[in-house]
Amino acid sequence: MTAHQGSVFLEDAEILSHERLPGDQYLLRLRAPKCAARAQPGSFAHVRCDRLLPMRRPISIMRASAAAGWVELLYRVAGRGTHLLSEKRQGESISIMGPIGTPFRAWIDRPRALLIGGGIGIPPMIFLAERLRADPGFSPLLLAGSEAPFPVSPQPSRILVPGMPEGVIAALPLLEDMGVPSRLASLEARAGCFQGYVTDLARAWLLSLDEDARREVMVFACGPHPMLEAAAALARAFSLPCQVSMEAFMACGIGGCAGCVVEVKTPAGPAMKRVCVDGPVFDAAAVFG
Repeated sequence: MTAHQGSVFLEDAEILSHERLPGDQYLLRLRAPKCAARAQPGSFAHVRCDRLLPMRRPISIMRASAAAGWVELLYRVAGRGTHLLSEKRQGESISIMGPIGTPFRAWIDRPRALLIGGGIGIPPMIFLAERLRADPGFSPLLLAGSEAPFPVSPQPSRILVPGMPEGVIAALPLLEDMGVPSRLASLEARAGCFQGYVTDLARAWLLSLDEDARREVMVFACGPHPMLEAAAALARAFSLPCQVSMEAFMACGIGGCAGCVVEVKTPAGPAMKRVCVDGPVFDAAAVFG
């Protein structure tokens, strides 16, 4: 926790809006100026869902505005904690700690950022895409996969993405408005979506690039463990650097309990690292080999 001392804040955050979305998902905007001022793509907030529940829940930050002092969290109801959180209304306050965690780091010599998000791992990719879009040195492409309904209805993209399979035109409206190209994948037959795993869609796009273009690609991924493992294998097959955001059950969320450890490879040999503060973002090669 020493490395993060002075950068994680406890705030009583006012609910500015709380919108129910398809698939029992919710978009929560909070007034939390200290968290918003320091939030980075890949960081998360540790949220107290209800005063009756002492244990907090880690929720990735989807967007943040330092100027306006708000953060947005997108979550899916998965248990008692998130169910109680879903009942909170505009004007109420909830306690949050944040921002927590090591964020994604883009490399200037790898300007083609390939962002792969799966399910509830899509929100951090939206945050990363927004930040990279603001830097003229980077060209992000977000590929998102989900078997549950996407949080917002996909729309046909107006942004051309060379190398996409024919008919794959479904995109996330928020990213379209930002000018960030995105494409969607699902195992179900959904209009405009790639039918299959999102990592297979990523492979098809990578195969469409020539060697010079491929040398400019860096992969970023967030989602369920099998998807992260597939993204790491894909990056390894194409000799691309890759960062992954890991998920884990957490208790304290600030590194004290060491209850969310993952084994990683280091120059000194295998080591156990805490997902909350040593991560959640790790070098994929260190986690998956």
